[in-house]
Amino acid sequence: MSAGSLDVRLPTTVEPRPARPSWDLTRILLAVVGIGGLLAASLWILRPFLPSVIWATMIVVATWPMFRALERRLWGRRGLAVVVITLVMLAALLVPLAFATIAIVQRADDFVTQAKTLIARPLPPLPERIAHVPVVGKKIAFEWDKIARAPSQELAARVGPHVRDIVRWILGQAGSVGGLLLQLLLTIGIAALMYARGEMAVSGVLAFARRLAGEQGSRAVALSGGAIRAVALGIVVTALVQALVGGIGLFAAGVPHTVLLTCVMLMLGIAQVGPSPVMFGAVIWLFAQDRTTWGIVLIVWSLVTMSLDNVLRPLLIKRGADLPLLLIVAGVVGGLLAFGLVGLFVGPVILAVAYTLLVAWVQDGGADSTSQQENAS
Repeated sequence: MSAGSLDVRLPTTVEPRPARPSWDLTRILLAVVGIGGLLAASLWILRPFLPSVIWATMIVVATWPMFRALERRLWGRRGLAVVVITLVMLAALLVPLAFATIAIVQRADDFVTQAKTLIARPLPPLPERIAHVPVVGKKIAFEWDKIARAPSQELAARVGPHVRDIVRWILGQAGSVGGLLLQLLLTIGIAALMYARGEMAVSGVLAFARRLAGEQGSRAVALSGGAIRAVALGIVVTALVQALVGGIGLFAAGVPHTVLLTCVMLMLGIAQVGPSPVMFGAVIWLFAQDRTTWGIVLIVWSLVTMSLDNVLRPLLIKRGADLPLLLIVAGVVGGLLAFGLVGLFVGPVILAVAYTLLVAWVQDGGADSTSQQENAS
């Protein structure tokens, strides 16, 4: 065999290059930064309107079943229903606020005069039965006796500056009522738009939630709406019951301006302050008028009125939302401390969404592990 007959062939196979990843880290990072910047800029532009948008959303979600019932009673005419409910909101929010502001401004001088007159009058002796109340009776009797023994001039000198500061603060709040009225008008206008386009807004929110978390996102949206309605039901109904019960006690005790004080208790109840400032103020007024028996009766009635909050609100909230009661109460209290009054509704919604997604994630993980064990066996 000659050398020329040899057919030597080199291998032509080439090692495959490693495949490039289908994603580009730089592009993804820039896209995330760009989207985050757009969201931040949008929120910054809409920042003056966010409180009104949040309040309008809470109002619409909480009252949507009532709006639908009103629409059915008006022969299915959506526009007429929106006009009616907008007028109702205007009457319920703006009219009392305007009258309260006018009354505060007109009666500021009378308040100072009556406060000085009340300070100048000596306090009557405290009934002995209050001194025998466990835990707090002796302390109340000691403080009462200390104030009663103080000369009227000394007491007026101590309390007078505080009274003037309170009046100055009240007038300052009344002076800034224009901004509050503008905010309320904006809230009512946004709520009217949401009522008119409610189904479209719900469809958009559900589509966004499904895009983020699938069916669990839809369930989180439903639970959020239930939480808003439950909190609104618990807060408003509890405040209404407390105001009515407290108003009955004030009327029975002969306290003047009962209707006005009942409205104030209702507003304080919705603001989560409670009826205690009005009730205990009325108690002090009764003792100052030497009506000791009615003062003691009103103390007991005030304790009963304030205790209704601990019974009614948890029951109403639990009835309206399919969520653990402890979760809702924590959302209400924590939201109030973190975000103010609007946190009463925002707090339970945030916890409801987090709770729903966490439970779904845990259940999906348990189902996956169970299926893997079955396949292995």
